[in-house]
Amino acid sequence: MKNSLKKRSRIGDKTSLLLKFNYASSFLSFLFGIACYFYLEVVTVIPFIFWGYTVLNCLNVVTFNRHGNLVIMAVVTSILSLLSTLIITFYSGGIQSAFIFVLPVIVLAGYISTSAFGRIYLYAILTIILLIYWGSVSEVFFFENVVPPASKNMFGLLSLLFSVYLLEGVFGRNLLKAHFKMRKTKDEVEEKILEKENLLKEVHHRVKNNLQTISSLINLQSRNVEDLSIKKMLKSSQNRVIAMAMIHEMLYTREDASQIDCASYVQELVEHLVRSVKGTSSNIDIVIDIAEIKFNIDTAIPIGLLVNEAITNSLRYGIVDDAKGTVFVKMKREAEELVLEMGDDGKGFPDEITYKNSKSMGLQLMQKLVRQLRGSLHRAPKTKGTHYIIRFREVSGQLAENAQ
Repeated sequence: MKNSLKKRSRIGDKTSLLLKFNYASSFLSFLFGIACYFYLEVVTVIPFIFWGYTVLNCLNVVTFNRHGNLVIMAVVTSILSLLSTLIITFYSGGIQSAFIFVLPVIVLAGYISTSAFGRIYLYAILTIILLIYWGSVSEVFFFENVVPPASKNMFGLLSLLFSVYLLEGVFGRNLLKAHFKMRKTKDEVEEKILEKENLLKEVHHRVKNNLQTISSLINLQSRNVEDLSIKKMLKSSQNRVIAMAMIHEMLYTREDASQIDCASYVQELVEHLVRSVKGTSSNIDIVIDIAEIKFNIDTAIPIGLLVNEAITNSLRYGIVDDAKGTVFVKMKREAEELVLEMGDDGKGFPDEITYKNSKSMGLQLMQKLVRQLRGSLHRAPKTKGTHYIIRFREVSGQLAENAQ
């Protein structure tokens, strides 16, 4: 609907400009014809061409009011203007005629309909000017100057005033109005974009605060629980909430409120998980090898939760107690897919255990997240520790909702 309104507005502007050109050129041609016939003593050809142009162009406008086709009116206007200008130029001195300066005005009139038509007129008129010059210097063409010598200067002055008024009074004024209109529209669009960006950042800020509140509530709840297994479950839930909160925090603190830098996000997330599970002083080495990749929020959240599940399991079950070990997260592009590798060099677990036969919520959640990413999850066989390989593609919000 908006595109249709914009298109109508552009067509309306073009129509208004062409009608102004037709009215102005017809009126000036009528006056120019009177001046030639009664005051400049130019009584053959030229005044009748001016009056003929006036009549035919008025008929062109009347016809346009019936058929409403802008292109037809523009083409007829351009042809009438070109033929009239050429005849007047031929009968007023050829290349030396001041009326030849009207030809550039016709090029602008041609551009009103379409840029392609305008370019055709541009090259055609350049060719015509060169032919007129060649005909003048080689005397191949016969140019009859019907303008009396005594009226030559006045005819040249009126010709220049005629072309300058059409250029400045019609096209120049309209171009200036169009420039201010475009500038105003651009400022309004930029203001709306800035307003939406600030609103989006505010939304991310509030979501992050709400998620942090949920995290704090889970933390308070876990303090009153003595069962160690339940404490671990609550801590896992808290880390999942924090993984999502970190994404929203990045979105409202970065300039681009729609894209997450994967490398910096994963780095912060893994460092938080190590501190959360192993404490501030641990023997864990972190290896992050991620190419310069950015994701939208619909892809970043599943990625963050996958990293959270894999690294949490590595820290709890792969590298036990205070043992020294390494956790890693790697990501790269391969053709149209992205490949995410993550795991540890700990003791691992049997290959027979999968998300299908495991009671672990983490493994089942990972499989659902991979499905949401339209990807596949595999464990690298015969490797020390646990090594997950996930192939996926970036998803949009609609696809993410359908996957759930």
